[in-house]
Amino acid sequence: MMEKNYAEGDRYYQAQKRVKELREFYEHLTVYVLVNPIVIVVNLMTSPGYLWFIWCLMGWGIGVVLHGLKVFNLPPFFNKKWEERKIREILEKERNQKTWE
Repeated sequence: MMEKNYAEGDRYYQAQKRVKELREFYEHLTVYVLVNPIVIVVNLMTSPGYLWFIWCLMGWGIGVVLHGLKVFNLPPFFNKKWEERKIREILEKERNQKTWE
């Protein structure tokens, strides 16, 4: 009986964590969409000869894309398989060190 409660509690915690990650991504995306038009207007009003806003959009856009990839479990690198492989590698390395001691 206790294990069932633990499993349900764990599932609830994981779902809660997932919702928090999604909310934070959508907040990040919303701020990106709302702030960048202001950046564009400021650029065009102060120095229309040099369109520096492009660098802001691209730099921040890369951050938003990477954040989205992580939240939606689509990372091109450092994914769960990579994490599991590194964990096994570290444990194996520790096991080998203890054998030599």
